Amino acid sequence: MAVLVARQGRELQRYSQSTGGRIVVGCIPYRVRCDGELEVLAITSQKGHGMMFPKGGWEVDESMDEAARREALEEAGVLGDTEPVLGLWHYKSRRYVDQTYEGFMFPLRVADELHQWPEMASRKRTWATVQQVMDGCPHWWMREALERLVARHAVPVLQSAL
Repeated sequence: MAVLVARQGRELQRYSQSTGGRIVVGCIPYRVRCDGELEVLAITSQKGHGMMFPKGGWEVDESMDEAARREALEEAGVLGDTEPVLGLWHYKSRRYVDQTYEGFMFPLRVADELHQWPEMASRKRTWATVQQVMDGCPHWWMREALERLVARHAVPVLQSAL
């Protein structure tokens, strides 16, 4: 049996040349239900507050999509494939109020849910509807990323000929 351990420390973190803050990479783990609706996997913060998506510092020894997949594994215990980036957001750190972070978000189509993962003792994960996450996520930039994911997966409505 392999033991998975989350990376810790900031020695390998990348920092923005424009803001000086950390560069953060995250993902929105999702699956498509039989009826075509998206379900997203939300996690709690380590303090157990609100709904959010896996995210963390982008480290110098990995690509952005590797960072997104690592965060999904460490924080939510899921494996999957990333898709093209949803965008870049600048947001203020809650802990370091004078820091502005750059946050990149990727969709991650979930292929496997693990029974054990590195941060399972400090985070809960929940499959939720898009609306539940929009109502429960305190981070504006994560809600905006979710809106972009939904727009990508929207099925165009065919209008019938009159």
